[in-house]
Amino acid sequence: MGGWVRVRVRSPSVMQSKLLCLSLLYLLTTLPLALYVSFSGPGSASRCLLFLPFRSSAPSASAALFKYPREYGEHKHAIPATRALCSDPAVFSDYKAVLEEINSLCLNLSASPSSTPALRYQSGRRDSFAGNLSTDQRRFFFNHTDSAAEIPCGFFKEFPLREADRLAMEKCHGVVVASAILNDHDKIRQPKGLGSETLRTACFFMFIDDATHRILARHNILTGQRGEPGSTVGAWRVARLGGGGEHRLPYENPAMNGVVVKHLLHRLFPNARFSVWVDAKMQLTVDPLLLVHSLLVGKGADMAVSKHPFNLHTMEEAIATARWRKWDDVEAIRAQMETYCRNGLQPWSPSKLPYPSDVPDTAIIIRRHGLASDLFSCLLFNELEAFNPRDQLAFAYVRDQMNPKVSMNMFDVEVFDHIAVEYRHNLKRGDGGAGGKQGVTTMASSGDITRSSCERYLLKMWGEPTE
Repeated sequence: MGGWVRVRVRSPSVMQSKLLCLSLLYLLTTLPLALYVSFSGPGSASRCLLFLPFRSSAPSASAALFKYPREYGEHKHAIPATRALCSDPAVFSDYKAVLEEINSLCLNLSASPSSTPALRYQSGRRDSFAGNLSTDQRRFFFNHTDSAAEIPCGFFKEFPLREADRLAMEKCHGVVVASAILNDHDKIRQPKGLGSETLRTACFFMFIDDATHRILARHNILTGQRGEPGSTVGAWRVARLGGGGEHRLPYENPAMNGVVVKHLLHRLFPNARFSVWVDAKMQLTVDPLLLVHSLLVGKGADMAVSKHPFNLHTMEEAIATARWRKWDDVEAIRAQMETYCRNGLQPWSPSKLPYPSDVPDTAIIIRRHGLASDLFSCLLFNELEAFNPRDQLAFAYVRDQMNPKVSMNMFDVEVFDHIAVEYRHNLKRGDGGAGGKQGVTTMASSGDITRSSCERYLLKMWGEPTE
């Protein structure tokens, strides 16, 4: 009995271990942090976005910019990001300092002689919006050494804009943020994380067609009188394209009409100094002025775009485009790649550095409007009309062979995942998933590559002897 008493009053020897006490203390200290990291996952920006210094002037969470009707379904089908670690995080300066620097840059550019157009553009009327140029005709303009030479850059047909919108676009002298929804293919998504002065400093334009306008009007989303020019939806000024009759959009394919806005912003906004293109499937979560400053100005680049998360070589992207029916005409993709291989397209290799990849993710493009960036956009657009609106297929072909060279910041995929949220498209039954050409899909074959113009490209890409 006495033995039992002694056992009850004495502390167990295990509790006297200093090592165990320190271990318990460490566990209790780190457990909350570990749980936070585990559950926050890729949604946490702390690994890839560094706000230095973080002061009261930096952007902060604010009230929703627009309240949508419940049935509109603005925030459905988000695609989760799974890549959380960053090898090269984006560093953002204090918001107030960024605002002052961007405004100063825009003011200085407007006051300098360089404010005149860096490129001269061909004009007139032709049978297609980009002029329906042959391969040799398009390549002729790759080497731009004569500042007086005029280059083809679209608008050989009317691009139907209302006069009030056109005037408003000409008044954008700083940063323009642009997106487009055609054929009701997406939902209008409001940017998050905006600084206190961003809506007064930057222009936000959402381009829509008649099909999208009908849906927005049905939900009573457009402000103003019946959604006429000047309508806004939260941060976005809505610019309606088309109108039927003589004011039809230049292409039957909505994706190609969207490409006009995506790659010819320097022509639609002739006085803007910087632009941020955002696919409608994306929702910005970082202030666009910070993006311009960190990813473009801070890198001394003409253009900033994310690397593709999976593909390095153009041919890999072409194969994926055919396999996943991103463009239905597989034979046309094959003909496009054959054309590019005959005219100098090479797989990516270290010799292409500082370009770290041949395939971008063009859902977000940040540009400094100027000679190199504008020329690249014009040349790329001409290729898209010649073949298809899949801009990743012509990207490296134009970039590697144009002169002057375009300085490009192809930032990490992980950064891309933390500056925006991607949502699934609002696809309708029968769309075909890509806005591609109508008709029966031709399946790709694994035929013999011998005698193909891309034989040497493929062998080099696979690491095989080319002799």
